Amino acid sequence: MSVSAPSPAPLLVVMGVAGSGKSTVGRALGRRLGIPFADADDFHSGANLEKMAAGVALGDADRLPWLRAVGAWLGEHRGTGGVMSCSALRRAYRDVLREAAPTVFFVHLHGDPEVIRARVAGRSGHFMPESLIASQLETLEPLGPDEHGVAVDLNRPVGELVDACLAAIRPAASSGTSR
Repeated sequence: MSVSAPSPAPLLVVMGVAGSGKSTVGRALGRRLGIPFADADDFHSGANLEKMAAGVALGDADRLPWLRAVGAWLGEHRGTGGVMSCSALRRAYRDVLREAAPTVFFVHLHGDPEVIRARVAGRSGHFMPESLIASQLETLEPLGPDEHGVAVDLNRPVGELVDACLAAIRPAASSGTSR
């Protein structure tokens, strides 16, 4: 399926479950490309943060205003490019983002669930508890073959992940097609 080509400066969403490295890879991509980076965690309401910190998974009604805010940021950066780290676990959630930014390219960081659990268990000061990883993994819908994006193994070093992302967006930018 043919998809609109990304803008000259790419508009990217680094997606995956908590602990996959979205923020780290997203920041590195933004620096390498010289475009703004934002973390979708900063767009959550206080109520959402409290729920997750208490170990309560968010429902679709909780996520929709958050996804719209993330989409608005992406839409504002269509012409200049930008990188957003966002779980974007389900296709329907990605569809909300695409409504605001049709050319967005998704980078799905995927890997061994035990590696992800260990990462989350090892970090301090984050609202997302390890207990919600199973819920996120159950909710996760990998990118479909008609979605504009790439899946990369999160076990690679950050520099290699950034290189893989850049290699994936260059052909997409020149061909205007999805995966």
